[in-house]
Amino acid sequence: MIPCKWEKLPENMRLPEVRHYYDILRKKRVSLVFKRIFDIAGSSVLLILLSPLFLILAAAVKIDSRGPVFYRQIRVTQYGRTFRIHKFRSMCDGADKKGSLVTVRGDARVTRVGRIIRKCRLDEIGQLIDVFEGKMTFVGVRPEVPKYVAAYTPEMMATLLLPAGVTNLTSIYYKDEDALLEGALDVDKVYIEKILPSKMGWNLRGIEKFSFFGDIKLLFMTLLAVCGKNYTAGK
Repeated sequence: MIPCKWEKLPENMRLPEVRHYYDILRKKRVSLVFKRIFDIAGSSVLLILLSPLFLILAAAVKIDSRGPVFYRQIRVTQYGRTFRIHKFRSMCDGADKKGSLVTVRGDARVTRVGRIIRKCRLDEIGQLIDVFEGKMTFVGVRPEVPKYVAAYTPEMMATLLLPAGVTNLTSIYYKDEDALLEGALDVDKVYIEKILPSKMGWNLRGIEKFSFFGDIKLLFMTLLAVCGKNYTAGK
């Protein structure tokens, strides 16, 4: 969890724009240790407690449409490493080949069960497996696909100093991201040029203000957002 020595970072991350965020995180080693302990303990307990729900979701996904239970898309995490994320499949099998890499409102690729579990964010709980394995963390920058990471500015590379997260401020502020992309002629272009820079601004501020207890607060905010509470960016 704690960022490695500067000299051991991937070459494409040893940038002046990244150094500011790197120095901030290196000073917060104790908080980062507690963060990892919390990830292991929290994901272990939740995986056990939610195992019946996992079985119910798995059955619902399989009965509703053909394809695997989990959606295992390649995402990018700490230091630019790639991994296959665990998300309960909410779209038709092979959806990546039938449209953009982001979902828009009314997307025909979303299944009947998918619409329900996406609304309740239940498709995301499979990521508890990734948190337990250390590929993700509870609170951190959402993992992007390699195509979008390739569009990062030098400063945005700082978001790869820590593992990708299940939730963060952008997950709350942009929970209706699909509506923002509705009607776009080129969804990927709009996402890269407009939405991604805005989200990254919040992500970078999150790194500057990182604290273990700040993570706990964000987890409660996420729970309230899932229950229907609306948050406005900056408030």
